[in-house]
Amino acid sequence: MKVRPCAWIAAIVLSGCGAELETVRIPPAPLMPPVSSQTPPEPQQPEAPNADRSFEKLAAGFLARYLEMSPVHATQLGEHRYDSRWPLLGAEGEKLEREFVARTRKMLDRIELDKLEAKNRVDAMILRNQLDQWTFFLDELREWETDPLFYTGMIGDGLDPLVSRDTGGQQERLTNLGARLAGIPAIVQAAKASLKRPPKLHTETAIQQNDGLIRLVDKELPALFAKEPGLKGDLEKRAAFALKALREFDEFLKKDLLKRSDGDFRLGQARFAKKLRYYLEADIPAEELYKSAQALLVSTQDEMVQTSLALWPELFPKEKVPPHESHADKLKLVRKVLDAVAKDRPTNATIVDEARKLTQDATDFVRKHDLVELPSEPIRVIVMPEYRRGIAIAYCDSSGPFEKNAMTFYAISPTPADWSRKRAESFYREYNRAMLADLTVHEAMPGHYLQLMHANRFKSDIRAAFGSGAFIEGWATYAEWLMGKYGFGGLRTRLQLQKMDLRMAANAMLDHDIHAGSMDEKAAMRLMTEEAFQEDGEAAGKWRRARLTSAQLSTYLYGYTELRNMRERAEKQAGFTERTYHDRLLSFGSPAPKYVRHMMFGDAI
Repeated sequence: MKVRPCAWIAAIVLSGCGAELETVRIPPAPLMPPVSSQTPPEPQQPEAPNADRSFEKLAAGFLARYLEMSPVHATQLGEHRYDSRWPLLGAEGEKLEREFVARTRKMLDRIELDKLEAKNRVDAMILRNQLDQWTFFLDELREWETDPLFYTGMIGDGLDPLVSRDTGGQQERLTNLGARLAGIPAIVQAAKASLKRPPKLHTETAIQQNDGLIRLVDKELPALFAKEPGLKGDLEKRAAFALKALREFDEFLKKDLLKRSDGDFRLGQARFAKKLRYYLEADIPAEELYKSAQALLVSTQDEMVQTSLALWPELFPKEKVPPHESHADKLKLVRKVLDAVAKDRPTNATIVDEARKLTQDATDFVRKHDLVELPSEPIRVIVMPEYRRGIAIAYCDSSGPFEKNAMTFYAISPTPADWSRKRAESFYREYNRAMLADLTVHEAMPGHYLQLMHANRFKSDIRAAFGSGAFIEGWATYAEWLMGKYGFGGLRTRLQLQKMDLRMAANAMLDHDIHAGSMDEKAAMRLMTEEAFQEDGEAAGKWRRARLTSAQLSTYLYGYTELRNMRERAEKQAGFTERTYHDRLLSFGSPAPKYVRHMMFGDAI
């Protein structure tokens, strides 16, 4: 899973509250460093007749104002002028956003896209999609009223880079951290005033994440404050205010909001279709993607039978190959082989070190086969912070495109301390050593880490700020296929790669049937455990994730399918080489697949 903000703006970074609320302003704190007195300009329609100059001026003004309005996203992108701020919450904040979107859209509509050069035309279409998605968020999703994870996610995303990254001088970074800590009480008050009747699962997960935030502020930050004795006293005071507010939020979540958390976690068919279109930046009908997922499920099951037969003599040298003509017998054969492979697995004590070694092994493998240019920026394998847990097992948190000090974190989540031995064992049966190799390919090398470092080189601020989740996840799943093609990890890892293909298909089916249909837990678990061979613990976690999120789980299949199709087209062209093709494919940033097709093959957009 990828966590750096991609194509979805508002779901992560923009805060508006219901119109019935008073505006919540976060006052400047004594530790807040001065911000430029020159407010970034609003988007302006220039008088210059040249369409490209007109768009470039509009885009520059839009992004400058957007980053000021969205300081959490700005920090994640590596723009640190607003590291001391939180977004404006309340009715005034929502009004500001609506006016900003409407003004930008009006000026963008005046520009004739067919007169723009290719780079600007793509960026203009990306900007239009963001404006449409932003409006959808404000008009229909309204997550600040329906999802407490909106607030825990905002706080975690706002604090994390200032805690874990070298974003500049330590004194300045901690000063900004202190200012954000001072603003947490206002965020909590906004959440308490705004949240209505969210789904129960969202509130339960917010409680878990808020517990992680409390531990961060109470247990982890004091050691960081001690590094700056001159600021220590003021930082501790600000942390105390933040801690009090987070504990107040905990009480609110448990004793108030949980009791009225009876909202529907399903988007519904119409809203799911809209959100999917914005996430994919494609007009593919949801039902068509669903049928593609079903077809992939069937074809991959057949491939797994063949890999299982190849592994059988190694795993069961004294046993005869069982019958495998019927569908039930095929599933039984594959399950038996998977169970044998799952016996070789890491533990909580070893998983991070093993992921580090696999990252280096994968890097050496890519270099040996000259598959793609390797990035020079560093990557660290870390234990996932507690306040980020609860949705995915691993993620790649890469440096933002505007970040001067590049660093990527490949985060792994060990099993929580309160898990039973049986549940922890199920987890590591799923994430056995062969699966960990494939996971490392996806998240690190040559997956997310490599692709995003390539993307950061492309000089387009619009494209850098609003990368396509479909392309980002599509490349990571394509990277798994590529490494499997060359034999990375051997047959055992190939079997896990095929199992991940089943997971990719099941993800899209779950996404559709949960949010555009009425799939219940029993049907979801049967799909994942019986047809996709997932362990009970993994399937239970995905059932949870699929209800907490929507549309994101479909980006893997769509992006992968698009990238495989492009690869097949490129191979038919004269002079095709692996390295040249991949370097060019990754040279355009992270735009949606349809834009990459346009730039690679001249397809219409």
